[in-house]
Amino acid sequence: MFLGTYRNSIDSKNRMIVPSKFRDQLGGKCMLTKGFDECLYIYTMDYYEEMAAKLAALPQSDRDFREFIRDFFGNSVLCELDSQGRVLIPQNLREYANINKELITVGAMNKVEIWSAESGGTSDTSAMMNDKSFTDKLKEYNI
Repeated sequence: MFLGTYRNSIDSKNRMIVPSKFRDQLGGKCMLTKGFDECLYIYTMDYYEEMAAKLAALPQSDRDFREFIRDFFGNSVLCELDSQGRVLIPQNLREYANINKELITVGAMNKVEIWSAESGGTSDTSAMMNDKSFTDKLKEYNI
């Protein structure tokens, strides 16, 4: 499980250092792709393959699913961590997430989220945690 929030940056060659706490879990290889809310996701290879199997089971006759699959896989990149624990963030993904230099890297249970610190990064969720409508929604899922 990925936990914690870290501040880091990309270097002049557009590589980011993956926080050391995440490196062992990734096992040297990972998949980098677009995430929701204009951030990037890093998945372990195993979890990415699970996601791929679930997406393969979606009805190909549904245009929305076809477009999502095209976007998800078309913007996925296999990354190998170098000896210093860095991965390259391609230009199309940097542009999608508005990444220029400073990053916020968040452990989000089954994935790592990469946010641009310059564009505000992750939103402050402390208000959400005290919002009755949100807590009621959690109750619907027995959380």
